[in-house]
Amino acid sequence: MRWTRAAGRGLLVLVVVVAGHVGAGARAGEGSAGGRGPLTFATAGDLTGYLGPLLEGWNRAHPGEKVTLVELPDSADETHAQMATDLRGGRRSRFDVLNIDVNWTPEFAAAGWIRPLPRDRFPLKTFLRPVQDTATYDGELYAVPYVTNAGLLLYRKDVLAAEGVPPPRTWAELEQDAKTIAPRHGLDGYAGQFLPYEGLTVNAAEAVYSAGGTILGDEGARVTVDSAAAREGIGFLARGVREGWIPEQALTYKEEESKQAFQDGRLLFLRNWPYAYVVASAAGSPVAGKVGAVPLPGPDGPGAGVLGGSNLAVSTHARHPDSAARLIAYLTSEPVQRQVLTRGALPPVRAALYEDPELVRRFPYLPTLRESVLAARSRPKSPRYDQVSLVVQAVVHDAMTGHMTPAAAVRRLARELAAISDR
Repeated sequence: MRWTRAAGRGLLVLVVVVAGHVGAGARAGEGSAGGRGPLTFATAGDLTGYLGPLLEGWNRAHPGEKVTLVELPDSADETHAQMATDLRGGRRSRFDVLNIDVNWTPEFAAAGWIRPLPRDRFPLKTFLRPVQDTATYDGELYAVPYVTNAGLLLYRKDVLAAEGVPPPRTWAELEQDAKTIAPRHGLDGYAGQFLPYEGLTVNAAEAVYSAGGTILGDEGARVTVDSAAAREGIGFLARGVREGWIPEQALTYKEEESKQAFQDGRLLFLRNWPYAYVVASAAGSPVAGKVGAVPLPGPDGPGAGVLGGSNLAVSTHARHPDSAARLIAYLTSEPVQRQVLTRGALPPVRAALYEDPELVRRFPYLPTLRESVLAARSRPKSPRYDQVSLVVQAVVHDAMTGHMTPAAAVRRLARELAAISDR
């Protein structure tokens, strides 16, 4: 998954699919005489080609449960639409195991499309702690974390070194450096993903969370956004555009556009997913060797990022639920999680891999990413998440373009989110 649908996908969005049918209500791998058999594994945009070798390893070891790879569209929105359409078909669904964006778990669970999973079949205690929350809904485990992600602040370490200043830890330091240092070096100050799409929802949530606020509570049943913290967070973003240290062009940026602006040497600071660090640091990049990464700043110190990544879930109508659960256990095992990182450049959910000396030498951002994931939080949980995201991105974009004040934006958010919750 590109981390988060944004981002979740600032990184790649994966979807796992397994064909067939079993009566609804059973837990995966429990009470099914036909629990094992061939599987179909679908993915949205396996751009690095890492899945083929992983599935070949499974197929060699499980000849009676072979997996066939099927790719869905690269776009997370298109993947979501295709999955939802198929799953609404009930027993006719060809989707059995789903690798879903982390913020789709409540929606799919509430709709009855995916089944609860037995916690004891999966090594949840070996995962980074925050990722576990993305896989639950209403107290039940409905998915198993597969890959994770959190936003980082990328910066031009050569520029800051020339100025004799450390990377910013607070919003005030970020603003000051973006206003003063960036122009001296012919750079724009700061950018994120500010086009009105899922990426802006992520950036807005990070700003609100970093200021100590929330957007929804009780898994979407309660609206909590009307707060001083939310006004401060949205105000930080709106002020940046108004004062010019966020360039107006950034209002059109998604992940790739913002990454390219930084990689081309046009930005001092960039909020993006770790993949942007990898690409910008690669041989041939104009800023190779000049890129640093730190956790996102907040008002008084490190802020709170938003978790990206994907979870593996089993369709309610899976024909081979035991094989589905076994495949999930395989994909979340330590050896395979290591390959998810080394072959796919996707952040794994296994905590120990972030402290592996060999991996840290190869991927020097891992300690910073671990710190960011541990401080990160889920996007607002709601069975109507798509509607929630559309409201957040539209209202925050209006605030950033100066069409309303941050205070008015928060009041509007509260009203429109309450209307969604009441449906």
